[in-house]
Amino acid sequence: MEVMKTIIKQIKDNYIMLIIALIAGIILGIIFSGSSDSRKSEPVLADNHEGHEHESENLQTWTCSMHPQIRQDSPGDCPVCGMDLVPLTSVQSGTEEDGADDIVLSEAAAGLADIRTTRVVRKRPEKNIFLQGKVQADESNITELTARFGGRIEQLHVSFTGENVIKGEKLVTIYSPEMLSAQRELVEAAGLKVNRPAVYESARLKLRLWDISDRQIDEIEERGEVRPYFDVLSPASGTVMKRHVAAGDYVRTGEPLFMIADLSELWLVFDAYEEDLQWISKGDNIEFTIQALPGKKYNGKVTFVDPFINPVTRTAGVRVEINNMGMKLKPEMFAGGTLYSSATEGSDELLIPKSSVLWTGKRSVVYVKVPDRETPVFRYREILLGPDAGEYYIVEEGLQEGETVATNGVFKIDASAQLEGKTSMMNPEGEKISTGHDHGEMEMNSAMEDNTHDNHVETKGQDVPETFNEQLTGVYSAYIDMKDAFVSTDADAVRKEAGTVIEALGKVDMALLEGDAHMKWMDYLGVLGKRLESITNSRDIESQRKAFLELNKTFYQSVKAYGLLADTVYYQYCPMADDNRGGYWLSNEKEIRNPYFGDMMMTCGEVKDVIINN
Repeated sequence: MEVMKTIIKQIKDNYIMLIIALIAGIILGIIFSGSSDSRKSEPVLADNHEGHEHESENLQTWTCSMHPQIRQDSPGDCPVCGMDLVPLTSVQSGTEEDGADDIVLSEAAAGLADIRTTRVVRKRPEKNIFLQGKVQADESNITELTARFGGRIEQLHVSFTGENVIKGEKLVTIYSPEMLSAQRELVEAAGLKVNRPAVYESARLKLRLWDISDRQIDEIEERGEVRPYFDVLSPASGTVMKRHVAAGDYVRTGEPLFMIADLSELWLVFDAYEEDLQWISKGDNIEFTIQALPGKKYNGKVTFVDPFINPVTRTAGVRVEINNMGMKLKPEMFAGGTLYSSATEGSDELLIPKSSVLWTGKRSVVYVKVPDRETPVFRYREILLGPDAGEYYIVEEGLQEGETVATNGVFKIDASAQLEGKTSMMNPEGEKISTGHDHGEMEMNSAMEDNTHDNHVETKGQDVPETFNEQLTGVYSAYIDMKDAFVSTDADAVRKEAGTVIEALGKVDMALLEGDAHMKWMDYLGVLGKRLESITNSRDIESQRKAFLELNKTFYQSVKAYGLLADTVYYQYCPMADDNRGGYWLSNEKEIRNPYFGDMMMTCGEVKDVIINN
């Protein structure tokens, strides 16, 4: 019995131990199973590199199209030029079909970069040319009245410029010994006209040649006596443009008395730049407005193109003849017009949009889309451009009809090519560009400072009087106000400040200069005056900026030539101005404030020269 109890007790103890062991096994199994799953979810050491690669692939790098050395891991503005940064992860590895310099983009990258393309077409080029000009009197309707015989002006019947006269109206009364003698000859010949008709006709002819009317001659003959004073009559109807004499003046034969113009027909003379003349022909239509008569549009046709170029302004006159209905138009009124021109019928040319071209000095670059590829592939190509055709360029060499070129996002393609060490606009040799990682901004700023330092110029100017320097400094101060108005993109303020510059320019006394300095200033003055006039005549900020672009080089030359009383002048440059051809301006501060783009790209540019005045 005791043995049975002992056996039963051992069985119970073993059973309890088994249960405990089973429970412990289950717990240990859960623990080890979780540890195993945890290890399965972590990459092994050998796979760590692959994991980092995938993580790196998911990171987005952003760069600047104009300054590819700038890189950062988030979108924003370029610290150099202020342009929006673009995503860099756009270039894929090429295939065997792709060339070494081909840029291969994924569909997603092309969409993100907003890449657009246009097919090269052959058609007749057209161009709309914006012109500025003035109303002028029709030269064929101007009459210059001169003295037909000498004498003294006793009385003026027309005493001021601008007075309207009609043909046959009295202009002046003159005392003339020659006229007294001619009257006496006629009176004497009239008594002999039956016996000596030749003498009689000769006496009348002499008076006719002096522009004496038949009615006046008949009056002398009928009166039978001479009079000491004689009335000079207007030979034409019109408006007195100039009065050359005053009462009491003595005039000799041939001296001018009055200039009379018929203003019922007028000329509108536009200034056309020499590069636009190839598009302008007689008969072209011009739609124009008069600044003094806003809201009203006029139309006319080109009747004459001046065959000579003005050596100072590099422009030629383009004439339109207009009927002055209601006499509302006045000579010297400002006008702005658009000439609609097209090439002659049958003269088709290869055309590409302007936005597709990258300019690098003499080289013009496009990116041609490689056909028959699953993903977008673009190839660098240099081309030769012909004339500017409005929104297009004529292509002389380098492209064929039917090829496709990138027209939007071209800078982004080029930036990708630069970063990959492939042939590009700024890297024609196809060398790899060092990006400098996070030091891009610091390196660029340092480079700009070094460049600026190298270009410091101490300007003493020519040997000119200090008074002239002071007057030129006044022009510079007014120029700075105008430049700031361009920075603000305020066309009305630009016109106002340009007028102030013109006033300051008018106060510069060129008589203070001698010799070559005087002659050079005359050349500068002609260009500056013309460009400032173009700015004041326009209400369109882009047209004003074009004239401003052309003004700056001349003003820079004059400042360097003569010097200012100002301390330091910064000559600054934006490579993207003027359709990527670049543009300069002067500033009194080193910080870039771009007058060609304003808030769009306020800090785009660099200092090209520093003029230190003594």
